[in-house]
Amino acid sequence: MRPSAYDALIIGGGPGGSTAATFLARAGRRVLVLEKERFPRFHIGESLLPYNRVIFEELGVLATLQAQGLITKTGAQFHLGNGSKSLYLVFRNGRYTREPEAFQVERSTFDHVLLKHAAVSGAEVREGWTVSRFTADDTGVTIEARSDTGEQQTFRGAFLIDASGRGNLTGNQERIREIHPKLKKLAVFGHFADVRLDEGEKAGDTVIIRLENKWFWIIPLSAEKTSVGCVMDQEEYAQAGETPTEIFTRLWQSSQTLRERMRNARLLGAMHTTSDFSYRNRTYVGKRLLRVGDAAGFMDPIFSAGVYLACYSARMAARIVDESLRNGTDGNVALLRYDRRIQRAMRTYWEMVEGFYTTPFMEVFMSPRHKLSIPAAVTAVLGGELEGGWKIRWRMRLFFWLVKLQRHFPLLPRISFCPTMNRRTAEIGEPAMPLVGDDVRSL
Repeated sequence: MRPSAYDALIIGGGPGGSTAATFLARAGRRVLVLEKERFPRFHIGESLLPYNRVIFEELGVLATLQAQGLITKTGAQFHLGNGSKSLYLVFRNGRYTREPEAFQVERSTFDHVLLKHAAVSGAEVREGWTVSRFTADDTGVTIEARSDTGEQQTFRGAFLIDASGRGNLTGNQERIREIHPKLKKLAVFGHFADVRLDEGEKAGDTVIIRLENKWFWIIPLSAEKTSVGCVMDQEEYAQAGETPTEIFTRLWQSSQTLRERMRNARLLGAMHTTSDFSYRNRTYVGKRLLRVGDAAGFMDPIFSAGVYLACYSARMAARIVDESLRNGTDGNVALLRYDRRIQRAMRTYWEMVEGFYTTPFMEVFMSPRHKLSIPAAVTAVLGGELEGGWKIRWRMRLFFWLVKLQRHFPLLPRISFCPTMNRRTAEIGEPAMPLVGDDVRSL
């Protein structure tokens, strides 16, 4: 039987695959999405970035999401586990941040909304289909897939968008996946009731608690449910010889900040674990192939950039495919442009993630100084500003240069992860900041 011919084949129906499918379908392209699971399904990665809203609006799905009654996220909090220091990052206070707020989402519902929207927009969506391999030639791409009922079929398309997530189908087949040698992590997490959150606007914040060599997240999903998890070294987890619940409980009880928030918490359902190997593929494109989201590279979720990068890269991939089809080309030149831009976007967050696990980075990050508007640039990047131009880039380079200096010279106060009762708090963008001074060494 001759394979069906599509303008674009998309592997995966998560946020990246759904976004690419919707943009292409709305451009009049014939699109097939193959998703191995059946939605709704459980997934982690529940905190979005403000710049996601722009993409949701372009997709025509923003009003549908708002109707879900999602919790609004106006900022993020960073605390040391011993309670000695805190930083409140408020998106609207960022001088270069154009989007002031984001959503907290339960991924089972959120991903399902996006996938259904892709289907309503005109994409053909097949759930329960697992792609096993792909081949590409000068005229198109062929994929082989099998349904969960045992049906096997071959599909043909002009272009292939790999949104297979950490399954990384095309990257694994081509053996171009590179695992980060220092970020071999594991996440232990669950959903809880009665976690203590802040009052007022800050109740919707993502809360990050940094221990010496690991970190916790607290993400409010609804009035009754909060996602709490810990990212730690896989080796430490394996050597502990404890159940997920035992090790998770022991770790949060070791932190003053977490004890204050988790004292009355009740687990809803089961604890989960997931390997958190940070990796990237050596290239994000191939012959008539574009990789988006985690299929391009997966990084530690500390800054909640995963869903945003998936949607950001998927929007760009859809534009490249549509442009190439319109021009009747194989897209080679346009694909190289895509690769450069996504590589640059990924590097931005990779550098932040790598820095987060070092003490000098935390010392600079947790003690913002407003000279030259460097904290404003950091706030913009953490909000999802990837197209802010030179005014953002040079400030970020200076930020990381100061981190390097901090390793050798105490430009900013040293921090300690040992138990202590001394508290200091900063809020980026507010006029009155206890940590802001006129020191010429400050940011």
